[in-house]
Amino acid sequence: MSRLVRSRFRRRRAGWFLWVALLLIAALAIGWRYLAVPDLADMAPYGVPRATRLAPQTATMTLVNPGFAIGYSEWRGNPLWAAYHLVPVKVPERLPRPREFSRDERTWRGVTSADYRDSGYQRGHLAPNYAIAQVHGRAAQQATFLMSNITPQKPALNQKAWQRLEEAVIDHFAPRFGRVWVLAGPIFDDRVESLPGGVEIPDAFYKVLLVESGEGPRALAFRIPQDVRGKEPLRRFLVSVDRIEAETGLDFFPALEDGVEAALEARVDATGWDLESVDDLPPRY
Repeated sequence: MSRLVRSRFRRRRAGWFLWVALLLIAALAIGWRYLAVPDLADMAPYGVPRATRLAPQTATMTLVNPGFAIGYSEWRGNPLWAAYHLVPVKVPERLPRPREFSRDERTWRGVTSADYRDSGYQRGHLAPNYAIAQVHGRAAQQATFLMSNITPQKPALNQKAWQRLEEAVIDHFAPRFGRVWVLAGPIFDDRVESLPGGVEIPDAFYKVLLVESGEGPRALAFRIPQDVRGKEPLRRFLVSVDRIEAETGLDFFPALEDGVEAALEARVDATGWDLESVDDLPPRY
């Protein structure tokens, strides 16, 4: 066999392996989604996010943890969404912060904490350590330190703007509404950058809050870019759910009646949320 023929054969074989791997990922994602549905009612009452376009970048495997669920992307080495609910905390517990981030053995890629070392990016939680610990307990808190819940965030975002929004949800919105459902995740642009180990770096992050009212479900969505200073008013980051869906290729509330979903996701309305009370609060730490 000539060198040219062997080269072509190797390229074709590599292409076959890639397609087989993608099909296996898609099948596994679908299987996990249906196996996990009974466990997700409290985390996502209107369904977990689902891809609106079939592509390797939007394929996820649903990982169910105590207190929260993750849609994990093997392709990007990132969680694409986290789903959980929060309720008011009457007496906060002092639960020690876990010392280490752990590899999630359920994932194939096996991202570790070392993949972030000396990268300039911090290990950002999607399901937050403090809020999950207070509402769902120690086992849930430890699960937030699995690398399947972690995504690259710049320091000013992770330590300031993102943390401020996390605090607003548990300290302000949960007591105000009694229960808040949260969807959070990264947003990637077309120019993909990665950490040295191959973990892709998001361009921005979203957090979508859902509450029930006498008029039906209400939503408030935030989009925070990586390059924030961290002290900006939170209202500056308000966007429609439709915009986030367009940027992520995800449908956030697939079980909602179509007309209700369309109205909910099109508007940007902070009326009744009392966002002014937390707009400029400093981070807890």
